[in-house]
Amino acid sequence: MPDELVTSLARTGETATVALRGEVDVLTVDQVRSALADALATGPREIVVDLTDLEFIDSTGLGALISGFQRARDASIRFRLAHASGSVKQILVLSGLLEVVELTP
Repeated sequence: MPDELVTSLARTGETATVALRGEVDVLTVDQVRSALADALATGPREIVVDLTDLEFIDSTGLGALISGFQRARDASIRFRLAHASGSVKQILVLSGLLEVVELTP
């Protein structure tokens, strides 16, 4: 079965939420980059990346999240991750990403 990723963008008040569902890897990472760019373009005060339904993320996906975080920070926009499941949370911890990006339950 080919890798599949579904992204969605929702705006509520001053928060843009990007939800990721499926797998983020070298074949799907461009969708994440595009979704984060679209979220930045809405001019929010905060971007939340909802990881509730994310099953897997590799180093290219982590790189996309770091890039999104840096672009948000440069624009004075709060950037955080939310609702990471066990295996995805473990990858985030091991990568060191959570040392710079907030993860909320």
